[in-house]
Amino acid sequence: MSALLRRYQFAIKPQEAILILITMFWGGTFLAVSYAMTMSGPFFFVGLRFATAALAVGLLSLKTLRGLTWLEVKAGVFIGVSIAIGYSMQTWGLQTIPSSKSAFITAMYVPLVPVLQWICLGRMPGVMSWIGVALAFIGLIFLAGPDGTSLTLGAGEIITLISALAIAAEIILISAWAGKVDIKRVTIVQLATASIVAFATMIPAGESVPAFTPDLLAIALGLGIFSAIIQVTMNWAQRSVSPTRATVIYTGEPVWAGIFGRIAGERLPVLALLGGALIVLGVLVSELKLKRKKKQESLSAL
Repeated sequence: MSALLRRYQFAIKPQEAILILITMFWGGTFLAVSYAMTMSGPFFFVGLRFATAALAVGLLSLKTLRGLTWLEVKAGVFIGVSIAIGYSMQTWGLQTIPSSKSAFITAMYVPLVPVLQWICLGRMPGVMSWIGVALAFIGLIFLAGPDGTSLTLGAGEIITLISALAIAAEIILISAWAGKVDIKRVTIVQLATASIVAFATMIPAGESVPAFTPDLLAIALGLGIFSAIIQVTMNWAQRSVSPTRATVIYTGEPVWAGIFGRIAGERLPVLALLGGALIVLGVLVSELKLKRKKKQESLSAL
């Protein structure tokens, strides 16, 4: 038993450990964005957030930008559009649902990754992946409802679910290009693209520029810098971490968001908490599938 524990302990790569740490801080951003929505519209805030992030990375990577390639531009634009859709929809949804609920619904991108890989790449998910998807979607229904007591999806929940789909696409796109591009250059392109798309969406959405306040600027700048750190870290870590395993690690995000939300006074109904637990359980089922596969490989080697 002790030998198995030691093997499991050292199975965590440094890249995975850093992703776990990032996820903890990432969970706290939901509460910050929810507060920012009392002072700004979603698209302007997302545009300002990622403009700050692009500027932060760009100032540190001016020399690196000289070697920008067409592949990196293409990769950055595709990833950036996914980021813009994902974060804009998530931020929009936070206008009507609590940050804790938003975080759990956003975690739906975890089981959506293998489904999208099947649809786009023809990689059929295993049985455990399908069980994980089923558990997560049952959890979504329990978590849904404008008041957390009905089994129907409200507007905020549907919008946030769309964001989860876009974030799942982002994870797959990052993994597809991670080993072929320069991390800093593609990060600048994707952050700048996300900012431009979000700002441009303000026009058809009829959203106006809000009044600038110290609190709004502080949150936008802080999250912008943190977003830059997140994107660089994800691009770097996913060079050696599979998309499925990366999304499993990211599942800690809603748990931390729920903890921070409760500290701030948010109280989800029992049915909603059950739904959140089922979503996390759905992700853990996927993790069990990965461990089982590794176990079979080690037995075959003997």
